[in-house]
Amino acid sequence: MRRQLRSAALSTLRRSGVFGIVRESAWRKNRLLILCYHGVALDDEDRWRPSLYVSPQMLERRLEILQRGNYSVLPLAEALERLYKNDLPARSVALTFDDGTYDFYAQAYPLLKRFGFPVTVYLTTYYSEAQLPIFNLICSYMLWKARAKGNVDLAEWGAAVPVDLNAAASRDGAVTQIVTTMALRDLTGKQKDSVAASLAQKLGIDYEGLRGRRILQLMNRDEVKKLASEGVDFQLHTHRHRTPEDEELFRQEIRDNRSHMAGMISGELRHFCYPGGAYRPEFVGWLQKEAITSATTCDTGFATVDSNPLLLPRLVDTSLRTDLEFESWLDGIGQFLSRRRRARLAYAPD
Repeated sequence: MRRQLRSAALSTLRRSGVFGIVRESAWRKNRLLILCYHGVALDDEDRWRPSLYVSPQMLERRLEILQRGNYSVLPLAEALERLYKNDLPARSVALTFDDGTYDFYAQAYPLLKRFGFPVTVYLTTYYSEAQLPIFNLICSYMLWKARAKGNVDLAEWGAAVPVDLNAAASRDGAVTQIVTTMALRDLTGKQKDSVAASLAQKLGIDYEGLRGRRILQLMNRDEVKKLASEGVDFQLHTHRHRTPEDEELFRQEIRDNRSHMAGMISGELRHFCYPGGAYRPEFVGWLQKEAITSATTCDTGFATVDSNPLLLPRLVDTSLRTDLEFESWLDGIGQFLSRRRRARLAYAPD
């Protein structure tokens, strides 16, 4: 009901010209909307995790809206520099993609290139080097794919009770137990991949087929190098997609991330994105010590000249957001109709 009322209100506001008034206002001109995307489905990932993935068709529609509305899509570094100089052009937007998944290379980048839009990719590097499916995500995806099987005994993999694959809560609980069990066993990435392959066999899923299509994998070094040479801006997202609460371990994640990216790209690595958008107050000082000049969260909102550059809000765009809601945020109306939300982890660090 709330969503229907919201949609009706937005439709009325657009028909009455309020969208346009706010879009062209000084209020909107002084604000930067940083858009956040995670994955663009290679197959059916947007149906498995609509809060994480969009379809290629949806992304294309979003880019068409940006082009048709003559929004100023700026490179992130330039957008932030101009934000703090009070020099933004009208309707400013920056595009960011988290993690650096292979589907960005295969699905998102060709669209961005066609539209001529600059983009920043926050790259986490462990799985980029390992070239394996991300363990916790592939487990979750396979349990969802096998949901028609009903109840399944997965005790061998750490699930304490038979798992009802038809129930999302049961699947999520099983994934947590499986990931925790393998973490306690201190398995390597390759060993966890073998576990995922055995789980796939139990579920009747073609694991080699998933690997072959690069489902839930990151771009490899050559792919990152190619896109970097074509102008894609790659920035920091930690090495292992985690933010330890110990200062030295936290800072080591950034150093490892930088070290692994140094061989792939040239240019400065001084922009950062909190994995899952989750952060703690002490992280700000730790980032400063690592010479980070900007850091984005998944808190919902516009960046302004008063925003802490190491706690920048974004709009996380997902399959659950309609084109009308998306446009309302581009123009600024969405800010007034939204409850400001702090981020939670989009998926558990691995």
